[in-house]
Amino acid sequence: MTAYDIIGDVHGCYEELTKLIDILGYTCKDGIYVHKDDRKLVFLGDITDRGPDSIGVIELVYKNVKAGKALYTPGNHCNKLYRYLLGHNVKIIHGLETTVEELNALSDSHRKRIVSQFKELYEDSPMYLILDNKKLIVAHAGIPEKYIGHYGKNVRRFVLYGDITGEKNPDGTPVRLDWAKDYRGPSLIVYGHTPVKEPRFLNNTVNIDTGCVFGGSLTALSYPEMKVSSVKSSMPYDESRFRDLDDLIL
Repeated sequence: MTAYDIIGDVHGCYEELTKLIDILGYTCKDGIYVHKDDRKLVFLGDITDRGPDSIGVIELVYKNVKAGKALYTPGNHCNKLYRYLLGHNVKIIHGLETTVEELNALSDSHRKRIVSQFKELYEDSPMYLILDNKKLIVAHAGIPEKYIGHYGKNVRRFVLYGDITGEKNPDGTPVRLDWAKDYRGPSLIVYGHTPVKEPRFLNNTVNIDTGCVFGGSLTALSYPEMKVSSVKSSMPYDESRFRDLDDLIL
């Protein structure tokens, strides 16, 4: 059985990412991370935006996925960046502006290479990952049991954005339901998307987005050991970005 190290929302925090991978016991050669026990890195989406080095993260993830040493499934920020790169009319806000600024600072040849890499990474990625004979599911914003093994518009919306109601909070963020509270499936669901101060274990689900880009930490969950590893963020701390359980509709 392959063992995995699942890493939460990186959001361009390249320095913290490389530190975390080192802590997990990987060695790097020519940009490829290899583990002596043949473990695999898993990225659960939102690798870009808001942080200082989204380009570096794209290159790292792309190289390791192409080398067969990592897996990736996209998040909502990945989806938005992909649509931007296709030329769609998307608003360059909510963090996308930082990635666009990085891209625009590159030489033409470097920019073309990064754009090509990200498009390929996104287009080749599954909507969510089914691993270890369905014992492990990795989905950016989570997934209810009824959607596992299914695909389509509703599933795609859920795994990218979570259980949203269509309403907005006072700060403009979408109102989200606490889908994990009602989860009773046999598959372990590992997800991110909603920043929490500590990894949240509930009903065979784990939220590992500990808000690195908001000054929290970057977290990995090692499977099957269920061991948590984290690296403290170098970014300024923003209390308002973290959600407590009481903030969600139960």
